[in-house]
Amino acid sequence: MAQSAVAQPTVTTPDVPAKLPIGAIAPWAVFLGILMLVLLYFVGAEQGATSLVSGEGVHEWVHDARHLLGFPCH
Repeated sequence: MAQSAVAQPTVTTPDVPAKLPIGAIAPWAVFLGILMLVLLYFVGAEQGATSLVSGEGVHEWVHDARHLLGFPCH
């Protein structure tokens, strides 16, 4: 028998990504959520009635971010 000049197609299955368990994501999500809340506090509320840091250092560092996010500071 003669060999065919047409190559036989090979069937491949697509790679399935590994599932990431929610237990591996939850601690990072909580950590990032707390970090975002602390950042939001310093940008939006620090130097007011609930000030944790005395002086105007924090205000000067986040001054432009306050205006960019719509927080009044003057």
